Amino acid sequence: MGKPLHLTIQSDVFIILGVTALLCLAVIALSKKIDKTDPLAKPHGLVLLAIMLVETLDNQVKDNVGPRIAKNLSPYVTTIAIYIFLSNILGLFGFSSPTGNYSVTLMLTIVTWVLVQIAQLKAGGFKAYMHAFIEPMPVFLPMNIFGKFSTILSMSLRLFGNVLCGGIIMSLVYSFTSWCSTALINLLVPVGSAVNFIAPILTPALHFYFDLFAGFIQTLIFITLTMVFIGNEVPEEMKKA
Repeated sequence: MGKPLHLTIQSDVFIILGVTALLCLAVIALSKKIDKTDPLAKPHGLVLLAIMLVETLDNQVKDNVGPRIAKNLSPYVTTIAIYIFLSNILGLFGFSSPTGNYSVTLMLTIVTWVLVQIAQLKAGGFKAYMHAFIEPMPVFLPMNIFGKFSTILSMSLRLFGNVLCGGIIMSLVYSFTSWCSTALINLLVPVGSAVNFIAPILTPALHFYFDLFAGFIQTLIFITLTMVFIGNEVPEEMKKA
């Protein structure tokens, strides 16, 4: 008889599910809070923050694709912006970032890529969409096919690589500061392993850059590329409609 099949689940799966569940609960709670808010009163707190975020992203989407398409695209852009940013900054709380798992960034990119293809089909029709593969000459077909799918690789690997590299660098910093802390203490008192007292001094600034600042920048890059790629396929007359 053959060996029994053992299935293993990556630890990142639980973090991904946790982030998704947290966002769902937060959206439900915020929705109920907004429903209870007096529409004539001046918004404050989380309601004000939500309004500012939605209005800012909605205006950005309108600038790229026009008001007509923004009605359907803005909710998607807002959702991925919140999800990616929250995933990117989880390192601040001692968790691995879901966006440091390539399956997450790949699926996010595939959704964006599908939306770009839909925009191309709606703008030029199926015939023009297929004809673009052999432009300017049929000999360019292999390169056009590669170019069509290269967006998936470039966007997914950019987000994944930056988040993963930040996590690796922070792990190396903690290992190095732990070694330095142990070495310094053992120079005074031979105690073997010691508390990593250097890390709390050195790492806050690094966490600010790699987790918070870089996390925000990577989120901004991803949603900007999403809006630009889709906006490039929308005719100018549709943007003004």
